[in-house]
Amino acid sequence: MHIHCMDSYRHPHADSAVSDRSERRVRLVLILTVLCMAGEIAAGWAFGSLALLADGWHMASHGAAMTIALFAYAFARRHAADPAFTFGTGKVNALAGFTSAIVLGVVAVMMVWEAAQRLLTPVAVSYGEAMAVAVIGLAVNLASVLILDPPGGHGHEDGHDHHAHGHDHNLRAATLHVMADLLTSVGAIAALGAGMMASWDWLDPAMGLVGAAVIGWWARGLIRDTARVLLDKAENPALAGEIRALIEADADNRVADLHVWAIRPGHLAAIVSVVTHYPRDPEHYKELLAAIPALDHVTVEVIGHGGEPCLPVGDQPGTSVP
Repeated sequence: MHIHCMDSYRHPHADSAVSDRSERRVRLVLILTVLCMAGEIAAGWAFGSLALLADGWHMASHGAAMTIALFAYAFARRHAADPAFTFGTGKVNALAGFTSAIVLGVVAVMMVWEAAQRLLTPVAVSYGEAMAVAVIGLAVNLASVLILDPPGGHGHEDGHDHHAHGHDHNLRAATLHVMADLLTSVGAIAALGAGMMASWDWLDPAMGLVGAAVIGWWARGLIRDTARVLLDKAENPALAGEIRALIEADADNRVADLHVWAIRPGHLAAIVSVVTHYPRDPEHYKELLAAIPALDHVTVEVIGHGGEPCLPVGDQPGTSVP
């Protein structure tokens, strides 16, 4: 009969407090976005402003992206203890970010299409009315950015930024969507102001093209970063080198095989295969890696080497002659 309690040996697979904070921020911003979106779309159609319409419709798409983010947080929380997910549901965060990045790219393409149409077929713009609504949209977007990424936060919710692995990709995706709205609002105000003073009607769709280029660049970066997490790509070779150096500085250890990957924001898993003439308990090698706080799921394989050591026993680091 088994009488051992295993709770202390199991690894946690969720950061519920961190996710809850992020989820509350995204939910609040979603409410602001939906309210402002409705006003801007209605005003854009009424006043004939592409910049204002673009801002409103892009807010709609970003609202959908934030809905994806909220779903991801809820799903990850609900299934955090589900053994069917080998290393927990941390990668749902990256999957939601990847999906939102695709949406962001589609928004950029739509902006280019609409701007090209308006350049070929100019539409009369009611500048004064459109400007007032654009300013309101700018204020809402600025407030949303401050909610999602407050000064000093820098998007690292859990405080772990060891080798740039502390990113909440889901929260980052939501922030980029709001920043895209903020950029579009700034472009709308600039275009409307110039059009009102100099009758440059072409500037309204031209600013849409500029905004599309920037948003497309953001989408590309987010797709690249989240894809790396989803594909278990080792983003930082220096981290693998640090792990190898810490292990091999002890005794005559050699790292024969090493795999490091992100399992959730700010948390890494590693599998280390150590070859040595002086085998120790796996916990000994885990303690050697304690200086890397992001490593919280480490598996160590210890292989005793049967051949002669390269150095006499007394010269091996960490050993002594009896």
